[in-house]
Amino acid sequence: MKLFGRPNTMNLKLALVVIGAAIAFGTLYYTQNLVTSLQDREKEIVKLYASSIVSIVNTKNDDSDLTFIFQIIQRIDFPLILTDSTGNVISTAQGTGYKNIYFDPKTAQGEYKKILQDKVKELGKEHSPIEVKTPGEGLVIQKIYYGDSDIVQRLRYYPYLQIAFAILFIILAYASFSYIKRSEQGNIWVGMSKETAHQLGTPISSLMGWNEMLRINYNNPDKVLDTAEEIDSDLMRLNKITKRFSKIGSNPELQSESPYDVIMRVTNYFQRRLPHLGKNVSITVEGIKDLKTDLNSELFEWVIENLIKNALDAIEHKNGKISFLISAGKKNIEIEITDNGKGIEYRRWKDIFRPGYSTKRRGWGLGLSLSKRIIEDYHNGRIFVANSILNEGTTFKIVLKGNQQG
Repeated sequence: MKLFGRPNTMNLKLALVVIGAAIAFGTLYYTQNLVTSLQDREKEIVKLYASSIVSIVNTKNDDSDLTFIFQIIQRIDFPLILTDSTGNVISTAQGTGYKNIYFDPKTAQGEYKKILQDKVKELGKEHSPIEVKTPGEGLVIQKIYYGDSDIVQRLRYYPYLQIAFAILFIILAYASFSYIKRSEQGNIWVGMSKETAHQLGTPISSLMGWNEMLRINYNNPDKVLDTAEEIDSDLMRLNKITKRFSKIGSNPELQSESPYDVIMRVTNYFQRRLPHLGKNVSITVEGIKDLKTDLNSELFEWVIENLIKNALDAIEHKNGKISFLISAGKKNIEIEITDNGKGIEYRRWKDIFRPGYSTKRRGWGLGLSLSKRIIEDYHNGRIFVANSILNEGTTFKIVLKGNQQG
């Protein structure tokens, strides 16, 4: 599991191409089978029509019977032309010599036969004509030329249109994935630079303050010794920050620890350094001390520091307050972190955990996104905004699985 783990973009793109191709060619296969079935159905109708002609010829030989045949076979919804045995059009009357062939209203009556004859050649290229034969001798007395119905013609071209849309969809999706990837990479780099500055800011500001203290109290051994111990703490903090960043992309070890103890270590560090940061803020920790859960203390400290630093950024007035409350649920440990800062709009509660999201010049860059991943991916917990009121404050909640008391 990686801190910045993302699905492989190339795999997503390949999967997208495979799915798009499968849909397109699956539709093509299904549609072509459907077209073939409809064509077979229409061919059977033409054969039925041919059999009807033979039946009529054997009983009566007048033209009115041919009209009766068209009236009987109402299912014909495709172009059809009746010719003699040599392929010449028999009649130019609708319903007698042809069906479902339409002429321009401006076409002269004398041109009908020529147009029908040309249509016969066109239909002959689509399907072989059905021959009408006498029962005994098997002589060809007529031929029936027919074409595909409108629905068959539409179905024939529909899959190619769908393939074109699938290709367009793949191109647009590919471009979108590429854009999202570039945008996310940019956000991560910006967020990482902000987070690095955020992480280094506190110990570096403290070291500058302690350096000034050394200059002021250089002739007071006790003060110098006390300041040297604080400098040592900040140097250890810088070393710890280096180790935190080195854990990105690796699987950290978890050990049973008390969240209360870890939080106290972080808050004690900040309490001594708040004056150097120019903040008049009190930090309190309350709740059950002996609750324990599996933690990676270095990463969990990182989460607590991020929450404190973001709370400090949100407090833009004197007399700021940050409080931690540790309580036990049925099977979980719940940690509430409350500040009296400027609050977060409700619609932004989820956005603040997005990499690169920022509402101001510093803060909200990558710290909360990292915190969310540390809590959810490494500790199988949850972190979310429990409550926030503009100009009053915000409460974050961390939920971890408890494993023992002791």
